[in-house]
Amino acid sequence: MERKIVITGDGSKTIHLEAWNEHYHSTHGAVQEAKHVFLKHGLSKLNEKKDISIFEVGFGTGLNAILSYEYATENQLNIYYNTIEAYPVEENELQLLDYVSLFESPKIKEIYSMLHTSPWDQEVFISPDFMLHKIHQKIEDFIFVENQYDIIYFDAFGPRVQEHMWTPEIFKKLYDSLKDGGVFVTYCAKGQVKRDLKSVGFKVETLPGPPGKREMTRGLKLH
Repeated sequence: MERKIVITGDGSKTIHLEAWNEHYHSTHGAVQEAKHVFLKHGLSKLNEKKDISIFEVGFGTGLNAILSYEYATENQLNIYYNTIEAYPVEENELQLLDYVSLFESPKIKEIYSMLHTSPWDQEVFISPDFMLHKIHQKIEDFIFVENQYDIIYFDAFGPRVQEHMWTPEIFKKLYDSLKDGGVFVTYCAKGQVKRDLKSVGFKVETLPGPPGKREMTRGLKLH
């Protein structure tokens, strides 16, 4: 499938899948969207926790991972970061995206490179307080451990092009993998997605979306 690098509204870049007319990140601003959805309305809501286990659906460009690393460093958090991806981004695409230029800190630039060069399917200490486990697999084939994660970043392509990712069956696996009090967060605010999340047990919240999107969705596991 042909992939094209495009510039988003905040000056950062993303990948456009031309056959699907789908982007990896919001065209209104890739970094803005990631920070708004996954940090502001996700990770920052676990502030009382210092040891946090994250599961990300869709490693993609690694943007959510590096922003989470930066946030964790600023807030003295210990992160265990699990992320699943069936179709990893190619090295030449990463160079064209040039996400390292988004960060002033040489350390953050180094860590971003490490996220992508670290081997798949094994745990790697990116730093003493950030463990990375990249899983090269389709989510429908992955066997979850129950009550393992504090937060899930659901950053799959939208239901228009990847309907099989947005099903009650997938959501139930994710719900069961969360600890009590766990958080599920996604940029998508479609009514059917919210109904399916409710059907598997989530308390669903509709929140203001990032620039260019009216709403987003958060789910809570309350028991």
